Formats: sequence, structure tokens, C-alpha cells
Amino acid sequence: MKPKVVVYKKVDKKVLEFLQNTLDVTYFEDLDPQTYPIFREKLKTAEGILGAGLKVDKGLLDQAPHLKIVCNTSVGYDNLDLAAMTERKVMATNTPGVLNDTVADAIFGLLLSTARRIPELDHQVKIGQWGTIPDEEWYGVDVHHKVLGIVGMGGIGADIAKRAHYGFDMKILYHNRSHNKEAEQKYQATYCSLEELLQQSDFVCLMTPLTPETEKMFGKREFALMKKTAIFINGSRGKTVDEQALIQALQTGEILAAGLDVFVQEPVQKDNPLLNMNNVVTLPHIGSATNETRIKMAMLAAENLVAGLRGETPPNLLG
Repeated sequence: MKPKVVVYKKVDKKVLEFLQNTLDVTYFEDLDPQTYPIFREKLKTAEGILGAGLKVDKGLLDQAPHLKIVCNTSVGYDNLDLAAMTERKVMATNTPGVLNDTVADAIFGLLLSTARRIPELDHQVKIGQWGTIPDEEWYGVDVHHKVLGIVGMGGIGADIAKRAHYGFDMKILYHNRSHNKEAEQKYQATYCSLEELLQQSDFVCLMTPLTPETEKMFGKREFALMKKTAIFINGSRGKTVDEQALIQALQTGEILAAGLDVFVQEPVQKDNPLLNMNNVVTLPHIGSATNETRIKMAMLAAENLVAGLRGETPPNLLG
């Protein structure tokens, strides 16, 4: 008898077929009020779960007594209570590596768009303002040869550094839990304290995972340390930032601008002041969202799931 699993996010047909070859799959393209009761019923016999974003805590684990493995189709795993899962001997996996270049592309695009005010200027051209306002009012700031500070020099951070070093001749500063010798050698990245990074950088890019230690890592003190001409980019998680402190820093001119792919609440609330600021570029948490990469992520999650249920060690086992 095939092990029973639940897939609760839309995946490519090839990924679904791969899973169905060896597993008994219940598939939901998404969870909503109509499908959730069926999902809860299927949890009672499920040995595996695959998807992204679902909070897997003691409450869910109580509903899934046969669960052996939970596979995130994401590099982040702050939705997983790893301590509770370890206690129940439930494996957890994520999908690192395959999305690094794609996210780095998006984050660097966000940096460029913010520095050169591309979304704002695109809007002005489309509403007929070209030529009616002095050109200098639309000036942005240079990116090339500036100082980029990266907080979180993991795989994605290193790929951002690569683009900055080879493409834009930027000086790279970084702060991380440990030294990244490869980034230092390849991209002349310099390790420094967070305070030094904030004080010296023209662009500050936050790429840390969300943990109890990094929650609200950036607040009033951190923004006050930054240059008034600095641009803040957040490609990590919304909760790594005190959003009210960021709003205040932007409103008072403590920093120049921000580019955000993540927010404290997602989807972002319509009355969030960040949405009404011309010096803020916003994306809908879409850093890894290309067809090619999302298929690779889902297939890697599927391979983790199959391996775990075969009694093998999954390629990307957490903890």
C-alpha cells in the first residue's frame, strides 16, 4: 500500500505525476474555507505533507498522528515548529539552493528599481507627466561603485554579492553569524559588525532567516545608524523589521528609500503607509517566483518527501 500524503499547494503536473508514481496523493491547489475540512480529514491518515506556508505546530500535529515528514516548497521554514516536530519524530525539509539565483535577481532588481525610481517614473510617463516637470526632480542615485551592506551572507546573499561585485563594481560589506570565506575571496566581501555596516553602506540588504534572534532585528536604532542617503532592501521576512520604525525612518528622512518584497502582514494591508510612499518600491513576496524555479523547488520538495517515506535521509533535512 502506498504511503498517504497531502499536497496543499499547486505544483507542476510533472511534480504531481512524480509523487503519484510512488505515493497515494491527495492534492489541493490551495486551502480555503471549502477545502479545509477535507484537508483536516485527510490529515488523520497522512504520513507526509508538502506545500508552503502552512503552520505546522502542536495543534496540527495532534490532527496527524501518522505524520512522518513535512516538506516545505520554500527555503524559509518559520512556519514549522521544529521543536514540536522533533518531539513527535516528524522530519522537516526545505528547498535551499535551487532558488538562490532567482531570488538574487529579484532582490537586485528591487535595489535598482528603488535607486533609479523606476516604478515611480514609469507611472509618471504613463499619466502624461513627461516634460511637464523639471528633469532633476526625477533624478535617482547611482548604484555602481557604491557600498552594499548585506546582512545574512548565505547562498542568496552571496549571489547578490556576486551581481554587485562583477556587475556594478560595488564594495561589499557583510554581517553574518559566521565568516563566508568564499564570498570574501570571490567578491572581496568584508566582514564587519552590524553597526559598522549600517554606518558605511549606501544600500543595506537584509537577507536573514526569521528566527527568535532575528525578529525585529531592524528597528529605530538600526535605521538611525544608517546614512540619510541610504536605501534599505528587505528580501528576508517582514517580521525581521519593526515596520513602524521603518515607516518613521522613511517619513522623517532618516533614510532615503526602501525596496520591500516582504511585510509583517501578508498580503499587506491596504491602509499600510508604506503603500502611499513614492520612495518605497513594493513587491508581493515574489522573489523566487519564476516558472522554472518554482518547478525546481516543488520537485526538490517532492524528492525530499519520497526519500523520507522510503526510510532514507531526505536531501534537505532540517535540524
